[in-house]
Amino acid sequence: MEISLSKKIIVISGGTKGVGKQLALQCAADGARVVISGRDESSAASIVSAAKGAPGTIEFKKTDLHSVSSIRELFAFVAEKYNKLDGFVNYAGITPAASLTECSESLFDDVFDIDIKAAFFCCQEAVKLMKKTGGGSIILVGSTHHTRGNKDRTAYACAKGALYTLSNHIGRHYAEDKIRCNYLVMGWTPTDGELALRKSQGMSETELREEAAKAIPMGRMTEPTDIVPAMIYLLSDVSSMVTATEFKVNGGELI
Repeated sequence: MEISLSKKIIVISGGTKGVGKQLALQCAADGARVVISGRDESSAASIVSAAKGAPGTIEFKKTDLHSVSSIRELFAFVAEKYNKLDGFVNYAGITPAASLTECSESLFDDVFDIDIKAAFFCCQEAVKLMKKTGGGSIILVGSTHHTRGNKDRTAYACAKGALYTLSNHIGRHYAEDKIRCNYLVMGWTPTDGELALRKSQGMSETELREEAAKAIPMGRMTEPTDIVPAMIYLLSDVSSMVTATEFKVNGGELI
């Protein structure tokens, strides 16, 4: 069975970095018209350039996810240009380290502003547009932290737990509109943010990978090449009956 994204309109929040970047390039290679959001114009320009010659296209819409009006401008741009939305992937997120007793108000607000508030209002706009145009697929990128989290990720764990609830809510209540929503549990992955955090803690990438290999039952970190194919599947029509799932790509990692 062929998995095709040909001519699908897909929005990726946080599409200028890490897995979001790799997903955007693969979607374009599969024929989709992709809009990536973020604030890094330099990174976006390189991604748009890398997609030239692909069957699909990539465009960049600068978006400040701290601002609901900016989020609405992103989806208004998509509606005006394409009058359609087939897929939305909420990849954007931050994961600063702090325990319950150490977490400051500003850190808490930063995490919740990006990891759940921005996702909530992106989904609001995505659902509105998908309802008008026959449905679509939403992927909320989650984490193994969402049930209780490591001791040093309290605010992050709570935000990802709320994101899980949002995913199930959309999956259940908008199925009648042919809108699907799945919570993709991305395992321990050497993303830009993870590498930067570990470097600040004095850990090299090699040391990080060695530690992760001991903790993950499959014996290695989850790579973007593991995650992107799962996302392509969830965005495609092949998964048309898959919704409200906790879709794990984590090598058996559990907290």
